[in-house]
Order: sequence, then C-alpha cells, then structure tokens
Amino acid sequence: MAIHPLDALSEQEFRRTTAALRAADHLAPTRRFASITLDEPAKADVLAFTRGEAGRPARRSLSVLWDRADNATYEALVELGEDETADRVLSFTAVPGVTPNFTPDEWHECEVALKKDPRVVAALAERGITDLDLVLIDVWTYGKALMPEQWRDKRLGWADVWLRSSPTGNPYANPVSGLKFIVDMNTMELLDIDRADVVAAPAPVMGEYEPDLVPGQTLRDDIKPLHITQPDGVSFEIDGSEIRWQNWSFRIGFNYREGPVLYQVAYDDHGRRREVAYRMSFAEMIVPYRDSSFDHYRRTAYDVGEWGLGYMTTSLTLGCDCLGEIRYLDAVLTDSTGEPFTIANAVCLHEEDNAVLWKHVDSINGRTEVRRARRFVVSIHATVANYEYLVYWRFYQDGNIECEVRATGIMVTTPIPEGAPVPATGTLVDHRTYAPFHQHFLVARMDLDVDGQDNTVLEIDSHAEPVGPDNPYGLALTTTATPIASEAQSGRDWKYETQRAWKVVNPNKPNGLGTAPGYKLVPTATFPVMMDPAAPQYLRAPVMGHNLWVTRHHDDEKWPAGTYPTQSDIDAGISDWIADDEPLENTDVVLWYVFGIHHITRPEDWPVMPVDTVSFWLKPFGFFDRNPALDVPPQPGSGGHGEAPSCH
Repeated sequence: MAIHPLDALSEQEFRRTTAALRAADHLAPTRRFASITLDEPAKADVLAFTRGEAGRPARRSLSVLWDRADNATYEALVELGEDETADRVLSFTAVPGVTPNFTPDEWHECEVALKKDPRVVAALAERGITDLDLVLIDVWTYGKALMPEQWRDKRLGWADVWLRSSPTGNPYANPVSGLKFIVDMNTMELLDIDRADVVAAPAPVMGEYEPDLVPGQTLRDDIKPLHITQPDGVSFEIDGSEIRWQNWSFRIGFNYREGPVLYQVAYDDHGRRREVAYRMSFAEMIVPYRDSSFDHYRRTAYDVGEWGLGYMTTSLTLGCDCLGEIRYLDAVLTDSTGEPFTIANAVCLHEEDNAVLWKHVDSINGRTEVRRARRFVVSIHATVANYEYLVYWRFYQDGNIECEVRATGIMVTTPIPEGAPVPATGTLVDHRTYAPFHQHFLVARMDLDVDGQDNTVLEIDSHAEPVGPDNPYGLALTTTATPIASEAQSGRDWKYETQRAWKVVNPNKPNGLGTAPGYKLVPTATFPVMMDPAAPQYLRAPVMGHNLWVTRHHDDEKWPAGTYPTQSDIDAGISDWIADDEPLENTDVVLWYVFGIHHITRPEDWPVMPVDTVSFWLKPFGFFDRNPALDVPPQPGSGGHGEAPSCH
C-alpha cells in the first residue's frame, strides 16, 4: 500500500481495482476502461492527516468505463483495503449523456481496422496510394455540434490520412487532402468517407527531418562536448513521492489525465515550514485550428480531457532529453482492458545552473559578492500525435517557481491547388503547401495556500499619476490592488497599459514588516481567444475567453472544460462553477491561468519545429522579509589557469 494518501496508484492497486470490479460482475466483455486513477481524498482530510489530527484517509480508485455494445458510460469507485480481501466496490454508477476520453488503444485499433476495410483501400487507390505500410491514419474526436446528426449517439471519430515518402520518412509530411474517414469507435466500423468538392493534388515538399533523408544534409562538426557533472552527487533527496531540495519540499503524483501533479509545495523558512500550494497541474489543453476549410474545420484538440497528457507521456533518455546528474521516476498507468503498463523514466528530476542569482560590485573598494543561481527541475515530455509538449516545473533558491512549456514536433500542413493563392488563414511553408494558424490554450490549475488556506487574490495595476502639486515632474508611479471579491468577477484579463499582475495574499498572517505575505502570478504568454462567443468551440470551452479565472476551492472542480469534454457541445466546467457567485475573499481559492502559444505558422517551423517556449512565474511578494537567497554560499570559480578563486 502507498505511504501517503496522494501517492499515485501502484501496479498492484490497478490490478486489485480490476479484480474487485470483475468479482462484482461489472466487467462485461464489451466494457473497456477509459481510465483508472486515484480517487483523491478530500483536501481537508489530507491536511488533517498531514497535521497528525486524523488517520490516513481511505485509499480509493476511480474508474471510468464505457460499454462498446450500447455506448453507456460508468464511474466505479473501489475502496482498497489493507489487502485484496478487504477491497470492495463502493459504487458503480451510470453517467448518462457523456462520452469518456479516447484511449491510445483505440487510436491504434482504428488505424488497423480502417486499413483492412475495402472501401478505405479503394479510396486510397483512387489517389494512387497502394502501399498501406506508408499510410498513417490519425483519428480525432468530434465536438458534438460538428458531428453528423445521424451519428450523434455514437462514440464517433474522424480520421486524417497521411503518407510517408519512405518507410522511415516523416509520417506527417504528405497530407492526403480532402479525404476524411468517419468511424464508429465502438465497432471500428467505417460509417462514411467524407470527400471535399475540390481537392489539391499532392505538393512536392521536402518534409523530412532525419539527417539521412534530407537531401544534401551535412551535420555541423564544430560542436565540442559539453559535460555537466556533480562529482559529489545531487543536492536533492527523494523519499517515496516526496522531494526535498534546498528549502523546498513537495510531493509528485502522476495520472493518465494531467501527467505530473505537484502536491503540498512548501518552503522551509529558517526552520518554519510555510505552505505555498496544495496542488498544481495542467487541467486542460485546447488547440483550435483557426481555419474553416474542409481539412481543418473539425480540428480542435482537448489534449488533456479528450486523450490524457499522462497517457501520451514518453520515456526520457539521458543526454538527449535530460542532461546532467539525473534521477528518473517511472509512471504506471493502465490500458483500456485495465492492464497496467509502465512508462520508464517518465519524469526527470535534476538540478541546473542558471547563471547569476545575485551580485554587486562595490565601486569604491572593488569588493564583489556574487552567487550562482541553481534551480531544481521536474519535467516530462508528451507526444500528442504530430506535436510534442515538454513541460518543466522549476524551483529556485530565491523562492520563485517557474512553469515552462516547450512545443515542438510537426505542424499540420495542407496542399494548395496549382495557381491558387495561399489561404489567409495560414503561411506558405513549402512548395504549394501551407500550415494553418492555430492556438494552444494551456490551463494551469493552481490551488495556492499561501501560509494557509484563507487567501485573497488581488489584481495589481500600475498607474502614472498626473502632473500636479504632489507630482510636479510627472514621475510618480503608483499601484492599486483590487480584490477579486466574488466569482462574478472571476474571469480576468492581462492589461498591457497597467502591466497587470495578480497576487495571492494571506491577510491573516502579517510578515515581519506588517504586510500580508503573498505570491504574485507574473502573467506571460497571454493572448485573446479571438473567437466569436457563439462559435461551437467557444461554447464548449469558454475558459479560453479570459487569461485568469479565480474560483473557490471545491474538491470536485478539477476540469475547466468539464469532466467529459469529449463530444461536448456546451461547457460543463468553469461556467457552472461561477454561476453561484461564491465569495472569494479570505477563503480557499484556486487560480486557473490560461496561457500558451498563438501560433502564426512560419517556414522555419517546417519540417520539424524548433521549440516554441512559453512560461509563467510565481514570485514571492512579501512572503519573505528580505532576499531569501542571502544564505546561498559562494561557489568556487575557475580562473582558467588551474586557479579556483571563490566567487566573492
């Protein structure tokens, strides 16, 4: 059994879950698992356990199943006892009117099934494609408003078709434009072949990125080895799921939907453990393609809710994905039959040098004090069909937390008919080929508990004061702090004119200067949704419509586009939560930060993207009485002549 209530389910616990459901006769042959995950105990119960005020909360798993025979959805709650003889099914409940996430198993099964269908073979042969080993069939989910009316009661997929130029060539180099397969994902039956009225002939592109496939490619020969070593070992400790580094401590969980989850983030302030956050993760990732053409109008991905960031996490390789003295964590998940599998090296843990932390040279006497910065990094890489997302949570010695996401991989492209103009909704990236514009909305869920649960969120705006008696030179710059008082004010936007930021403060525990300790969300990588509020994709996920949302904490509010966004048509998340307009001051609040990439495609992104990097910061603001990194010791420098002077 797990040591801590927030530990991810183990392989044994996955097997015990399926065994309990099978013993209770809930696993009919036609039923499949969309997911099995930890049913997280109530926050209040975990905190009581942490403080020693209560025993360990009951250990439970939550399974979502669907029946391929009638498309019904079920949620199953299993209590995991001290051993398997004490396991019991607490509930097995039908959830009407929803569609669970698609699974990696189905993605692969769909391609296999369609390639065996004579109608698919014939449709491809019409395009001159006869070697099916070179074909990639890539299934996507539908939004309900875009589903053909006659099939809206089905678990419905639509599939792109791509063609490799060679057996090892880029699978996304050559789109088979104007051809979509509509599939019943329960039976893997081809329901229809959707064809465009006008089809562009394949374009002659250079879509390869592997060196031996790129014509005339030679690799640079002027890069010398770069070695990062820690001869005395790492400075962090791993104790089960708990990580301790410098003054930081936190726990790492992992599940199929969010991937890594950071729990109970705290800072040791000279022997005093101070809470910063209870839970931080990615709650949704929405990628609408901003092109209404035949090839793209259906193309909006909910990568967290429809597929699962954890399911798509890949194994990391030393020296390639992570560099230095690395410690890895494996992740255990299950397939759609409930069988566990392990993603080896799913999470990378390591330290990095980060240039100068602080420095000053006394210009009078020449005395210098300088400290090198070091940060601790938790990272994963997820392959989401053609895209890769590299996620980094970074902790710094001065109390900062940074979340960075890097997007790379391969853009979706489309051929243009000979002589036709480049569509206004994309960029020409190769001969007669364009890449459509799109947006990546990432939603970070941050349950911050700054020195405790009772917090207030302040919106901070800077203002230039007008010239007057108190400001004769027009230099005065002031700030205003406006509380976000209730959920009616929940949706907030960054404002360039006032350099807006948001600060989470604890009004009940003043710091040594008599002000409220806080953490400031420094907003970056924000952009407007630029979508009609009546658009089907906006109605599914109005969380895209603001840069920040603030809600009152509830244990069951985790998914801002709804628990079941697959085949949704209206929002069942953030809109519902704020409808009761709960008060937000001096209470337990959750921040939903919406950021990401406004991807105006460019030729340099083809045929494989250099990483596009976005991030945001949580910075202490009055959380400490002074620079908390004054105690970082100087490090030996290198004079380059066998000398190692100290950096001060």
